[in-house]
Amino acid sequence: MKYNRRHFLKTAGVTAAGIITSQIPLSTAHGVSPKPTGGRTVMGLIAPQMDTVRVGFIGVGQRGSGHVKHFCHLEGVEIKAICDTDESVLDKSIEFVTAQGLAKPARYTGSPKAYKGLLNRDDIDIVIISTPWEWHAPMAIDTMESGKHAFVEVPLALTVEECWQIVDTAERTQKNCMMMENVNYGRDELMVLNMVRQGVFGELLHGEAAYIHELRWQMKEIDSKTGSWRTGWHAKRNGNLYPTHGLGPVSQYMNINRGDRFDYLTSMSSPALGRALYAEREFPADHQRNQLNYINGDMNTSLIKTVKGRSIMVQHDTTTPRPYSRHNLIQGSNGVFAGFPNRIAIEQGGSGNFHQWDMDMTKWYEKYDHPLWLQMGKEAERNGGHGGMDFLMLWRMVYCLRNGEPLDQDVYDGASWSVVNILSEESVNNRSNSVNFPDFTRGAWRTGNPLGIVGA
Repeated sequence: MKYNRRHFLKTAGVTAAGIITSQIPLSTAHGVSPKPTGGRTVMGLIAPQMDTVRVGFIGVGQRGSGHVKHFCHLEGVEIKAICDTDESVLDKSIEFVTAQGLAKPARYTGSPKAYKGLLNRDDIDIVIISTPWEWHAPMAIDTMESGKHAFVEVPLALTVEECWQIVDTAERTQKNCMMMENVNYGRDELMVLNMVRQGVFGELLHGEAAYIHELRWQMKEIDSKTGSWRTGWHAKRNGNLYPTHGLGPVSQYMNINRGDRFDYLTSMSSPALGRALYAEREFPADHQRNQLNYINGDMNTSLIKTVKGRSIMVQHDTTTPRPYSRHNLIQGSNGVFAGFPNRIAIEQGGSGNFHQWDMDMTKWYEKYDHPLWLQMGKEAERNGGHGGMDFLMLWRMVYCLRNGEPLDQDVYDGASWSVVNILSEESVNNRSNSVNFPDFTRGAWRTGNPLGIVGA
């Protein structure tokens, strides 16, 4: 029997703990108080140093195939096995590996649970998970239970309970579970992090983050590719479906989970019009795309308050016709950086006129380019992947594992950034009343070390 992406999604319900994902409540009780039970914290976790990082891949479609290609060009890496239910994409990735003169990876396919054969191997250290969203949590949990480190595409999980299951498993097994938020490795985001650490903007007050990316065209991907399963989420939830690309960098600027944390959120959505109008225009009346009831508001706006009193606006819009933007705004007591397009206004140390934007980034790059980008930026751009951020993220992951350093993102980051998906829907459904964030760190955020400015 051939399993395509839609079948992969439909049968993705069973978690490692035996819970059906679709039957998990939207949220569980999640007040300010941390969940009382758990293992030893994994904040700052350093895995035993690896001379060679042995890798397995689960999911090599549009996203995962790019990760395979990048890993082929990383030093100190061996690709041991690849799994996908779609044999055509699986074989393409295997062929790419062997075309680079590397050993042929083991091949796992044939059923939605074929990935467990990969996890049973004892010659794999880390697993890269790039599957439809519903698979992320169960596969990450299974990976850590098998004694391997999990690296998961965004978002990390789809329910509050899944977030807690992942955190609990990471703490109990003392394995890394990193949600691979690639935008944290963009040149601009790294530069702004460096500027924040040097105090250029003063004391931080407010941030803005977004994923504004017109993706209606994905609705035409019916039997395979991302749109075949992602479109359905617009008929399942009304909130911010995809919060982490913009929120990750702003969270790192603000030391979220490392001295501050998200406290509560309020959210509201616009009417949901664009997907239905697009389906009516682009598909026959009896087409499956015209049978869906699209409930996710075309624009969702959420406001987050942190324990230290800072505010963050987070937006999601993959439907309306408008230019791409992640906002990437950070406002401090001495000035502001805003992205799309990049611009800066500084009171002390800028042009002297903070009433006008400075749009010329050249001098700012020359002074504040992140050391990691200065050393690896050209290599990252040469290898590509969203301007080099994908390659740099994967390079940095391998570097940390080989050199015995903590990863730049941990399981608490992945859970805290992803849970905006769930909490935003809860707030929208309750007249935008505020919803408390769980403290996935169980209080460890108070003493967590801010992310440092590292080089290669």
